Amino acid sequence: MSDTVVSAEPSRRPTEHGIPFMEAFRVWLRVAALSFGGPAGQIAVMHRIVVDEKRWVGENRFLHALNYCMLLPGPEAQQLAVYLGWLMHRTAGGLMAGILFILPGFLSILALSYVYVLYGDVSVVGGLFFGLKAAVLAIVLQAVFRIGGRALKSPAMILIAVVAFLAIFAFQVPFPLIIIAAGILGYLGARTGHSWFAVKGGHKAAAGKILSDADSALGEGMPAHARPNLRWSLKVSVVLLLLWLAPVAVLHVTLGADNVFTQIGVFFSQMAVVTFGGAYAVLAYVAQEAVQNYQWLRPGEMLDGLGMAETTPGPLIMVLQFVGFLGAYRDAGGLGPLQAATLGAILATWVTFLPCFLWIFLGAPFIERLRGNVAISGGMAAITAAVVGVILNLAIWFGLHILFSEVATLQAGPLSMQLPELSSVEWASVVLTLLAVFGIFRLKMSVMTVLLGTAVLGMAWTFAGMR
Repeated sequence: MSDTVVSAEPSRRPTEHGIPFMEAFRVWLRVAALSFGGPAGQIAVMHRIVVDEKRWVGENRFLHALNYCMLLPGPEAQQLAVYLGWLMHRTAGGLMAGILFILPGFLSILALSYVYVLYGDVSVVGGLFFGLKAAVLAIVLQAVFRIGGRALKSPAMILIAVVAFLAIFAFQVPFPLIIIAAGILGYLGARTGHSWFAVKGGHKAAAGKILSDADSALGEGMPAHARPNLRWSLKVSVVLLLLWLAPVAVLHVTLGADNVFTQIGVFFSQMAVVTFGGAYAVLAYVAQEAVQNYQWLRPGEMLDGLGMAETTPGPLIMVLQFVGFLGAYRDAGGLGPLQAATLGAILATWVTFLPCFLWIFLGAPFIERLRGNVAISGGMAAITAAVVGVILNLAIWFGLHILFSEVATLQAGPLSMQLPELSSVEWASVVLTLLAVFGIFRLKMSVMTVLLGTAVLGMAWTFAGMR
């Protein structure tokens, strides 16, 4: 293990690797506050601070941790924070890093949710969210091209993406089944050794001089606490599993299966297991279920929630908190609407993110066994390809509900798809969406710049009485 330390002050070296816990606390709080722009931006911030600036973790170890997190369901950036925190300070470090990573976003979206339900009918606030919807649609389109360019490297991957899109758009095949089928196909294809299923390339290292593992604070070897320990992994995992599922079981027994809190707990627990590919991939399925099945919110409100998540720090999957908030707000039972909504937001966040700690603490000590596994890599590549098709469906679904005021459903046997009523086009939305697309694709503006610009234009447009 390297003797490299972060600080020359002996009083600030309480750990074997020289990374003080309180200094790590301040760093993870800083990472959380700067975590805008989706997983790519969040991972870049983490890399700049933890690898380039603090030199706590080497480049290869950072990428190895990231590759493992990419294999897991859930937000990979938050899981990467949990993993790195665990690597530095075991259980306490992982909990600290993971909780701090989502805390600013949770509080921000909760505050915006209050504003949304209390003042959403005020013209200026309504205009703000009207403008955000246009930018969100452009951002989702950008995600299709960005992920597609990285994932669709062979005819097999292109075919998987096309089939996944048709399955969810035209035949309403559940998202989890699409992901499972793609993973199995990619796994089996990679095991045969066919070149179409070979994983090419990977995450690019940051520009500039690369920090070797030997020169980092953690060094090349594994810290003593990070070595495989089945007893520790199982003990921590059992505790986390109980914390995750016990509240859901209690709600089911005491309130019944049809209660909104039980539904939130069960539905988002299921999402926590199948959310491969990040927030954009799972949102198509969540939107369909939350709007059409549970009727927790209206189509346009899903875009409002995604706009909140895009403009606040933390994982984009935090939008699920907004879904839980509105679902409980509109079905409060014997509670006050805001009280119920707050509990709904907390419950959705709890069952969404607690499993992320479980995946890391259970598997991280054994990740070396996954390195170089061709079949697993092929399965994950196929899942990513399927995710491209699912995100394209999300973009179309959003576009239908933001650009048109009326949408019809075409039903013919197993075929079931939504089509726009062309006469109901919303020209104001079309104009703002085109401006957002132009800003992102042509002018290469940042996501935050486009979001702020369309929000201001939306408020001005509404204030001028043009919509």
